[in-house]
Amino acid sequence: MSHDDGRRPLEAGIHQNLSRDLSYTGYLGLDRLLSSQHPLSDPPHHDELLFIIQHQTAELWFKLIIHELRAACAHMSRDEPGQCEKNLARIKQIQQQLFNQWGVLETLTPSEYSQFRDVLGRASGFQSWQYRLAEFMLGNKNPEMLKVFKKDSEASGVLENALNSPSLYDEVIGFLARKGHAVPAELVDRDWSQSFEKNDALVDVFVNIYRHPEQYWTEYALAERLVDVEESFQLWRFRHLKTVERIIGYSMGTGGSSGVSFLRKALDFTFFPEIFAVRTELMRATKSPE
Repeated sequence: MSHDDGRRPLEAGIHQNLSRDLSYTGYLGLDRLLSSQHPLSDPPHHDELLFIIQHQTAELWFKLIIHELRAACAHMSRDEPGQCEKNLARIKQIQQQLFNQWGVLETLTPSEYSQFRDVLGRASGFQSWQYRLAEFMLGNKNPEMLKVFKKDSEASGVLENALNSPSLYDEVIGFLARKGHAVPAELVDRDWSQSFEKNDALVDVFVNIYRHPEQYWTEYALAERLVDVEESFQLWRFRHLKTVERIIGYSMGTGGSSGVSFLRKALDFTFFPEIFAVRTELMRATKSPE
């Protein structure tokens, strides 16, 4: 697909009569996509369209992240780490798009937002089932979160299924066990609905991998791709927090949360605690220069 700049004659081969063919608009469903923005302010406030498109775009990116996470989990269950690494590399790039687009929303000032914030009612990004699904698939699971989506049977079903299925990290741990690493048996067969808790024996597994990357290059490279995704997620969370702080300060969120204080708590969570604990362990083993 390409865009013509309108400053040169059409090439002879360019198709002009598309009455019987699939067009760019038709393939992308632009008639539905571009008609899905419905500002509620009356009269419509200029900046409400920005607010709507910002969040719709984020939901599209989260849809793609979920698509890639599903593929990554499937590849790990089939012992295909190389293919999983490709999924994770793509997720990292998507996360960068999500991070950078906060800059667009930050052009919205408090005085501008306050003129249409009331039309949101109790609508909030906290109610994004796709965001919650991505968290579940990465391992941050909380059954209490299902209550927020109980009126949406489809979303509830998808989330409940993810809650009771292995996360990406669970699949990676299973892969390590099948490769012969000393993974504790209770980590391979556990209650998937519970968030993963740090396990010291698993830290030892990753320490061994990181100390011998030439011997365990596949596992080593896979762990680093997980670190990429975790770091990118945390950077996104932090940018989210700072954007909220910049626009509404320490006001409550529209969904009833404490706003900035609520978002700050999420920064303490880690999806892959053992892989980050490796850093501390390796540095402890490094002798200080005399």
